[in-house]
Amino acid sequence: MTGEENPETKLIAHDKIYRGKIVDLMVDTISLPSGKSAIREVVKHPGGVVAIPQLADGSLLLIRQFRYPLQKFIFEFPAGKLDSGQTPIDTMHRELEEETGYRASEMIHLSSFYTSPGFCDEIIHLFLASGLIPVGQRLEDGEHIVVERFTLDECLRMVESGEIADAKTILGILWYRNITIHRCP
Repeated sequence: MTGEENPETKLIAHDKIYRGKIVDLMVDTISLPSGKSAIREVVKHPGGVVAIPQLADGSLLLIRQFRYPLQKFIFEFPAGKLDSGQTPIDTMHRELEEETGYRASEMIHLSSFYTSPGFCDEIIHLFLASGLIPVGQRLEDGEHIVVERFTLDECLRMVESGEIADAKTILGILWYRNITIHRCP
């Protein structure tokens, strides 16, 4: 996913406001084509991965995980942050095993997408994980994750009802629905 830089916008000043464990916050002053200046706040993120874990019967695994910013448990597909030096597919294999307790014999990259390009450079790589073999969960300290199995129709109903409200998971469910529609004769 590449794009062209705006040749008419010039960086005047770049301030790193915050450096965190997951994100950095930059405040840039730029010159617009009109000659006026503007401020752009940018969250820098290393990127992430998400997988649609498909069991042999076609059902999908979702995790129910506590998300601190929301102060509640939500349903999601397993996902994680890219670590330095690790490829997206290697990261997804690791995260799938840690969070769901399953190893995928096949991991197919489906798409990559930006989560909030208005203020953040985060890109997420979407995978389809199949040929799942149980190996046991290996949760990190502070992770509270329950793995649950759902049919595609159940997932779609949960999206419609708002029970699934995580954007990367909704995108994955819709992508999976599209795959299954086109596989049918």
